[in-house]
Amino acid sequence: SADGGRNLSLDSILMGLPMSDPTAWATAMNNLGMAPMGMTGQPLLPDFDPALGMMTGIPPINPMMPGLGIVPPPIPPDMPAVKEIIHCKSCTLFPPNPHLPPPATRERPPGCKTVFVGGLPENGTEQIIMEVFEQCGEVIAIRKSKKNFCHIRFAEEFMVDKALYLSGYRIRLGSSTDKKDTGRLHVDFAQARDDLYEWECKQRMLAREERHRRRLAEERFRPPSPPPVVHYSDHECSVVAEKLKDDTKFSEAIQTLLTWIERGEVNRRTANNFYSMIQSANSHIRRLVNEKAAHEKEMEEAKEKFKLALSGILVQFEQIVAVYHSASKQKAWDHFTKAQRKNISVWCKQAEEIRNIHNDELMGIRREEEMEMSDEEIEDPSEMKETEESALVSQVEALKEENDSLRWQLDAYRNEVELLKQEQGKASRDEDTTKEQQMKLLQQALQGMQKHLLKVQEEYKKREAELEKVKEDKLKIETLLENLKEQESSMSRVCACSQEKECPVEKTLSNSPVKSEREVLLVGIISTFLHVHPFGASIEYICSYLQRLDSKICTAEVEVLMTRLQNTFRQELSGVGASLEKRWKFCGFDGLKMT
Repeated sequence: SADGGRNLSLDSILMGLPMSDPTAWATAMNNLGMAPMGMTGQPLLPDFDPALGMMTGIPPINPMMPGLGIVPPPIPPDMPAVKEIIHCKSCTLFPPNPHLPPPATRERPPGCKTVFVGGLPENGTEQIIMEVFEQCGEVIAIRKSKKNFCHIRFAEEFMVDKALYLSGYRIRLGSSTDKKDTGRLHVDFAQARDDLYEWECKQRMLAREERHRRRLAEERFRPPSPPPVVHYSDHECSVVAEKLKDDTKFSEAIQTLLTWIERGEVNRRTANNFYSMIQSANSHIRRLVNEKAAHEKEMEEAKEKFKLALSGILVQFEQIVAVYHSASKQKAWDHFTKAQRKNISVWCKQAEEIRNIHNDELMGIRREEEMEMSDEEIEDPSEMKETEESALVSQVEALKEENDSLRWQLDAYRNEVELLKQEQGKASRDEDTTKEQQMKLLQQALQGMQKHLLKVQEEYKKREAELEKVKEDKLKIETLLENLKEQESSMSRVCACSQEKECPVEKTLSNSPVKSEREVLLVGIISTFLHVHPFGASIEYICSYLQRLDSKICTAEVEVLMTRLQNTFRQELSGVGASLEKRWKFCGFDGLKMT
């Protein structure tokens, strides 16, 4: 940098020159473009001519020469700015008095690139102004007036700051001392319409870029628009019908079906196709129900795991509380210091509070399970009794755990009461009132715990009585089940005898094309249905009608039955081209004449 180069050259000169030669010292500093100053800051030679630096043939180092930086870095406001002499080809700039206040400037206009320069010499030309200010940066235009001032427009805004550095300098053209060849520069911000216009254009461009950036961010987070729904045709209908049977493409297909129905694509010709698609959508309900059942099963397994983990945590809490209680007994308690006793009692209270919170949470989960079990309708009475018995057993276990926890709490309170009694005699009179209040609070807590313990014991006795009743009911149900099994065995024997009697009738039926009474009923229903539809119906239409009556009927079974009865039903092809389809018609009246 410029300062680094200047300091380096100054250090090298200082190392080579003795302090006893003030003239050489002043000449060296003048060659560097600096005023000849001593180490203490006082001028060495007051009448020293700065032009002596040019006699040696070495041009003085100028802080505004290219390559060394145009101006020194900004100086903090609390330190005086040290400005130096600037030598140009046709003029010289002398710095102002450093003890004077800095020259005043107006408020900086937005996007200012133009400066006002006043105090120019009368003989100053645009070439001299360009020579002085082009070192601050690229000059775009100079507008000079006849009254010793001009306006200079730079290419960039930061160049204006460098030009303001020259404000206050005295300018001298050559070595002349004539008034027309001297002047004091005053540099200030100037307000120009071109600067304001460029600044506004730049601000608009930044605003456009910001809006474009925001729009891109919004489009990135905006959900994609759904694809357009295709128009209805027979081919698209078959594609949607296949997608309705696929779980991965069901949502897309059902949206297409909904759009078609809302558009009014349903008419007499397409009603059957839409009905089959609606039927496929209805069959998807079973898959959804099965999926929900699987998720519920996973949730129940997760609940069981959580309950087991919580019960394990409770067991460990009980063990920790038991350790605290055993440590608070008389044998071990006397060996601890007061601070240790206080810490143990605080830890015990904290552990008991956390243990009680987890215990309440576990009891709440069990109560919810009991309520769910009571709401369910269980068909098998034996299973219902078993579940009730298991619920009672779990409740009894929970009551036992709660009873044990209450006992431990009572032991802890008793130990605390004993400690308070022992320390009551040793404590001072000021602490008596607080101890009595603590005693009263502990006694009230003990009474409440005893009442709660009695209630728990009564509930425990009630649960045991209910458990005995359930066992008696279970024995009665088992005897009833044995009687039912005996009745079923006797009924099976009677059915076997009746089947032997009906065997000849079935043999006679096996020779006919209709093999069972169910097939006879199907033939009658199909004949009635096709009689109402004289132009025939497809096998899917017939099966959809039959499945309303019995959901177990399949298409293959109906088609095999109708092909066996050729004199009753006849299959024909109807339609042309892509709309070609097979239809069944009723021909029983013609078949009666032929047989």
